[in-house]
Amino acid sequence: MSISKGKLITFEGIDGSGKSTQAKRLVDYLNKSKETAIFVREPGGTTISEEIRDILLNRHLEDINDRTEALLMTGSRSQLTHEIIIPNLNKGLHVIADRYSDSTLAYQGGGRQIDLDWLIDLNKFATYNLDPNITFFIDVIPEEAFNRKNKEKDRIEMAGIELQNRVRDTYLKLSQRFQDRYKVIDGHDSIDNIHTKILDEIRSREYI
Repeated sequence: MSISKGKLITFEGIDGSGKSTQAKRLVDYLNKSKETAIFVREPGGTTISEEIRDILLNRHLEDINDRTEALLMTGSRSQLTHEIIIPNLNKGLHVIADRYSDSTLAYQGGGRQIDLDWLIDLNKFATYNLDPNITFFIDVIPEEAFNRKNKEKDRIEMAGIELQNRVRDTYLKLSQRFQDRYKVIDGHDSIDNIHTKILDEIRSREYI
């Protein structure tokens, strides 16, 4: 397996879509012969970003307003990008991210109904203008995603199916707006089939 330059490969989807499973499977695949990829998650991934995650997902902090939520999300992302993502890309490693900038557009833009173009500019500032090379959107209907979740819901998940429907709709709009880097995959398919489709796509782009 020959990799000449690190790529930022992001996985997006509503909660319960299976994106985390697929992101970790891709990392395992890439690292079979030698270390060529690292895994990061959002919000989180650094000491500072994990502290922010604890605030964002705390089910008892219901008074966080929508703008504060957006700023905290992008603040966590900025620290992760500066501390982990950019240095590893510069080393030639692929960075596989369980959520990245599109999550803010989908959740705070579509879900919380904050102006999308303002959030795009905020993301550019937070990420040093770093865009993913490819984004896999694992698409499932919210009812199916909710049935898959068997743990206590975090603060954002507690907002319910109506928010998740708006989030999903926004992801679908983003997949049209950013067609060059988006790959929509049916998340109702089997885990193995989804993994195969992901590998086929990154091979077609000559990332591996």
